[in-house]
Amino acid sequence: MKKVHRLCPYLDTINRQVLDFDFEKLCSVSLSRINVYACLVCGKYFQGRGTNTHAYTHSVAESHHVFLNLQTLKFYCLPDNYEIVDSSLDDIKYVLNPTFSPKHISLLDTCDKRSRAIDGTLYLPGIVGLNNIKANDYCNVILQALSNVTPLRDYFLDERNYAKVKRPPGDSVFLLVQRFGELMRKLWNPRNFKAHVSPHEMLQAVVLWSGKKFQFTEQGDPIDFLSWFLNSLHRALNGKKSRHSSIVYKTFMGSMRVKTRKIPPVELDEKQRYSLLCTDEYAEHVSESPFLYLTCDLPPPPLFKDEVMENIIPQVSLYSLLTKFNNESEKEYKTYKENFMKRFEITQLPPYLILYIKRFTKNTFFVEKNPTIVNFPVKNVDFGDILTPEVKAAHKNTSYDLIANIVHDGEPNKGTYRVHVLKQGNSKWYEMQDLHVSDILPQMITLTEAYIQIYKLRTDR
Repeated sequence: MKKVHRLCPYLDTINRQVLDFDFEKLCSVSLSRINVYACLVCGKYFQGRGTNTHAYTHSVAESHHVFLNLQTLKFYCLPDNYEIVDSSLDDIKYVLNPTFSPKHISLLDTCDKRSRAIDGTLYLPGIVGLNNIKANDYCNVILQALSNVTPLRDYFLDERNYAKVKRPPGDSVFLLVQRFGELMRKLWNPRNFKAHVSPHEMLQAVVLWSGKKFQFTEQGDPIDFLSWFLNSLHRALNGKKSRHSSIVYKTFMGSMRVKTRKIPPVELDEKQRYSLLCTDEYAEHVSESPFLYLTCDLPPPPLFKDEVMENIIPQVSLYSLLTKFNNESEKEYKTYKENFMKRFEITQLPPYLILYIKRFTKNTFFVEKNPTIVNFPVKNVDFGDILTPEVKAAHKNTSYDLIANIVHDGEPNKGTYRVHVLKQGNSKWYEMQDLHVSDILPQMITLTEAYIQIYKLRTDR
């Protein structure tokens, strides 16, 4: 029997202003996730559509008649219970589940066309504010920075890339991948109803899969979140140890050689020290180590400030921080009992390089912040200078351009985070702090207390 679709007289009651599909898809009465419908008149979620269900009761009590099934993306008129088929509703379907064709994805980095939200606000797809639910700005800056890393973004915008990833039965960590994909598609949606996105579902998955290590009710550290998030995505995509086993490692993984030697105790005399140094225990040991980001140590800030020094903020060049990885500089590491000297030699540079500038030091009593300003160029940072000649010869390109810069402002344990992002389509820089998005001059970025930076390898030479 052929289904007859009736014309619905209630389509003009739909209020697109109140529709928000960023929140968890659960019934506002029973809190169930099964068979949930959105009322397109008031924006609330209800379960079921048969008689005595919450959606049915709502439609009768409030005279709200148009509903959307959040799973099947089909529209229904209640309480009459017939399906509505009307192309004028396609924009609502697209906001709930934005899709991107390969052609659309390939044009994202060349386009700088602004989109208009329902309230008339203009926004740039990809450069979109994220809602701060309570204290999740440390997650927001990471998600906004990662959404502008081209290979990662392109992979997650096309759901087909990870639709066939097989996970063991009962394993639901894959939800993290799906939620990140949904968030990416919402951030880059050119037809959104509002000029910002709420990362609510993404953060719910983060809280769940980090075992509540990362919350959105208390401030966390972006570098801890970044490290956990990239490794969790890699594992959920069935990634192994090799560089090409997932999009995460393919994009960010580099490798280095770590040369470690043990230091003899200070209280020994020359002869005893010399005899110890000849043993295998005190010889230099070499190990290969992959990395997703490089940790740069800031020089300690001056201890005493006189009246003249009060206004002087200590500064250091990025290149002097990078000498840690030139295979010559040694750094001392202390454990509870022993001391070691380590040298680092980068053997493989990744396509996208993450630098973590270590600003916070924890001692027994409190956390201290180092306010040293790092001077860095925004373009053409040559990492070839810290490579050994053999490694440099193996790299075709060693110059990088900055594409994202995360900044910490304020006190060590409180403070807030913001991110500067380069929009590839128009080569302009934007500053994003939760919902606030504004353009910024590249010269201003270098004056901030940079905390995490993402660099993109130049391949134009």
